[in-house]
This record gives sequence, C-alpha cells and structure tokens, in this order.
Amino acid sequence: MVRTVTVKEAQTNRLKAEIKTADAIIIGAGAGLSTSAGFTYTGNRFRQYFSDFEDKYGFHDMYSGGFYPYKTPEEHWAYWSRYIEVNRYQNTDRPVYENLYELVKDKDYFVITTNVDHCFQKAGFDKIRLFYTQGDYGLFQCSVPCCQITYDNREIIGRMVKEQKDMRIPSELLPICPVCGKPLTMNLRSDNKFVENEGWHKAALRYDDFIRRRKKLHILLLELGVGYNTPAIIKYPFWRLTAQNPKAIYACINNGEAFCPAEIETQSICINNDIGSILEQL
Repeated sequence: MVRTVTVKEAQTNRLKAEIKTADAIIIGAGAGLSTSAGFTYTGNRFRQYFSDFEDKYGFHDMYSGGFYPYKTPEEHWAYWSRYIEVNRYQNTDRPVYENLYELVKDKDYFVITTNVDHCFQKAGFDKIRLFYTQGDYGLFQCSVPCCQITYDNREIIGRMVKEQKDMRIPSELLPICPVCGKPLTMNLRSDNKFVENEGWHKAALRYDDFIRRRKKLHILLLELGVGYNTPAIIKYPFWRLTAQNPKAIYACINNGEAFCPAEIETQSICINNDIGSILEQL
C-alpha cells in the first residue's frame, strides 16, 4: 500500500533539502520560538513562579506583571528580578534551540531576533553571528538615559531574588546608574530611550554585511515564530529579500500563523505547526 505524503510532510522534506543545499541561512526568530521551547508566560508556569504576585496584585500572566503600576521600586524590582531569573538565566524545558543549532552549526548562518532571553547563546550559537534587536533581559541601562552604556545584571538580579521578602527587595539593592545616579532600568526597546550600545551597533553592521555579501546566492531565510507585533524587523525584510533574489527561499514555521505573499509563493515554504516538533523531524 502506498502511503500518501501530507502537505506538512512535503513541506518539511523540502525545508530539510533547502537547509542542506543553501549557500547561507539567515534565521529570523520571534517569541514563538521561545514559546515552543517552554518559555510560556501564562498558565502553570506563571503560577509556579508568581502565584504570590497573582494573589496580591490580581494579574494573571507575566507580561501584565511587567507593566503593573507597583507603588514602590522595591516591589517593582522584586517582580522584575524574579521575572529575569526565570526567563533569562534559567534554561528552557525543551531543547528547541539546541536542535536548531545542530541543524545550522556547520552552515554559513546568521541570526536576527526580537527575543531578549539569550537562548541562542545558551544553545551554543556564535555570539558574532547574533543580532538582538530589542535588547537583553541580562542588561540594565540608565533610565534617562545619560549615556549609551549597558550593564550586566547577573549578580544583582541573583541577590534581588535571594534577598526579597514579602514581594519587596531591600532598598539598598535598587539599581542606580553609576554615571548620573538616576535609577537603572531594563535594556528593552519600549520607547525612544532604548540604549543601542556599541555591541548593538557592531552586531547591526555584521548583519547588514552578511546580507550584502550573500544577497545573490542561494540563501534560505528561515523565519521562526515571528508574529505581527514588529513585522518590519524580520518578516517584511525577509519577504523583500526573497522577492529580490530568484535563488532565495523563504521558510516560515509558525503554529497557525505561517503565511507568505502571493508574489513569493513559489519560493516559499510555510509550515503551520509547532516549531519544536518540526525541528525534531528535521
């Protein structure tokens, strides 16, 4: 009996062949990739780490907790330190990033991502081949900002988590800018105060140079878990690069949101499925 190959299988097999034969691969990653790896911000995982905050403040997911108007900075940093600890310094439950790395580690690759959880580097990806466009949970910046400098927060976040009581950190642990004395804040792009430090600009130049040198080659633009919050960073540029290069292939894996414009349909592979499951098959 001949087994019928499903559309998903056909697309997965095609993607496997493209990964193998591509001259270069650009990975564009959004929040859906980390969600597939286990970094969920609602449900059981939220309650595991923040049930006390939920009971006291009445929010029901981690995102809402990040925007809650706490009355004191001690409460604010009690929440945020715990949030950073579990979403930046802990490992994911599923080896999704590790499986992705195994697929591309011997290829000519580059990663652009809106994720700020550092999962790529923890999985072994070369830092020189990464461009974190929206910041890093592991960095502080001046809230003014008075300068374009960021500060590693691993040590102070660990202390905040360890020493907090009744959902408050000790006042002496409040992070202060060493240059101007104003409060430090997270290095996350949310307004025009986001600090693009020297490392950010160097990564942006490396990414632009990578594209410039390979734009006429057989290049695979692999989009993983990118939604429509910031499509101008990854999704739209990937579509444009595909349309400009007849050798390019656009591949999108996104559970329920894999889509491409009609203009590049013949050059596209769209898989509506869990990213981690597809990477395991690959």
